[in-house]
Amino acid sequence: MNTRFLRTFSAFAFASLFATSAQAHHAMDGQTPTTLYEGLVSGLAHPVIGLDHLAFIVAAGLFAAVAGMSLFAPLLFVAGSLVGVGLHLMLLDLPAAEIVIAASVLAGGWLLARGRAVESHMLVFALFLVVGVFHGYAFGEAIVGSEQTPLIAYLAGLAAIQSAIALGVYFLVRSRGWAVEAMQPRLAGAAIVGVGITFLAGQLVG
Repeated sequence: MNTRFLRTFSAFAFASLFATSAQAHHAMDGQTPTTLYEGLVSGLAHPVIGLDHLAFIVAAGLFAAVAGMSLFAPLLFVAGSLVGVGLHLMLLDLPAAEIVIAASVLAGGWLLARGRAVESHMLVFALFLVVGVFHGYAFGEAIVGSEQTPLIAYLAGLAAIQSAIALGVYFLVRSRGWAVEAMQPRLAGAAIVGVGITFLAGQLVG
């Protein structure tokens, strides 16, 4: 069993216990980006400092790889997130977005931890797309009120970092040849379940 893999995901789950909603929503200390640089940095940082978002991106790349799905699957999540940002900028309301996000992390971890592929890939595609919209809606909070230049830079950074993480995980797992029932992805799923439970409990109690 890969000890480094276990240590990484154990640390990942442990760190989630100390994450807060504020961390997940503002990479610029709560300030709206005003320049191209600030927009790009905010877009690149947002999915990484928000451990709930990061956990689902990792889960999406992992599950798509072990289930033998196309890399198009995790990219649907990225596309959905950009749509979600747009909805937020249009001042449309998505109810209970943070609860849905936390629940999506829990569901993504469960898909991995159960160690079985799903019968319908289309169902997973739809899940990734819809969940991406909710994650993107949360991302949009950081850029509301921004001018066009930092906004475009933010979206570019957001798309780039999410794609890099999801595809990096996807190709790493494919290179290892792990199947959906292998122990490593199942343990990763269990860690991601822990992240989801932590955030979901925080939303419900908070």
